[in-house]
Amino acid sequence: MDDARKLLHTTRMPVRWGDMDFYGHVNNTVYFRFFEQARVEWIEQMDFPVGPTEATGAVIINASCTFLIPVNYPATVIVKVYGGEPGRSSLMTWYELFVEGDDRLFAEGAAKVVWMDNSTNKSAPLPDRLRALF
Repeated sequence: MDDARKLLHTTRMPVRWGDMDFYGHVNNTVYFRFFEQARVEWIEQMDFPVGPTEATGAVIINASCTFLIPVNYPATVIVKVYGGEPGRSSLMTWYELFVEGDDRLFAEGAAKVVWMDNSTNKSAPLPDRLRALF
């Protein structure tokens, strides 16, 4: 993890039986859901409501995940959200996914978050409160 990254939020989520695929491990699309849930929790924790009726909010324009070790049911995942130097309207976020009771890194990801004006569908400056974190 890069020294310029700041830990923003940590969350725990249970792996559900339906999260698994034919091969008996968590489907690759579910990792993005885990990252999304952690990101939304962090944004809401910052007192920015998330929803379609909000004037502004965070959207993702790019996301990636590197799958290192398969996650199997039953388990509880731990997702750590990190952020880096903000731009005018964007912020890079990174994710680490662990399984509770295991110190190994199971997956890592990244997503570029852009602050959006929902009435114009154009980028908007990051809120000062968010920028102040960095």
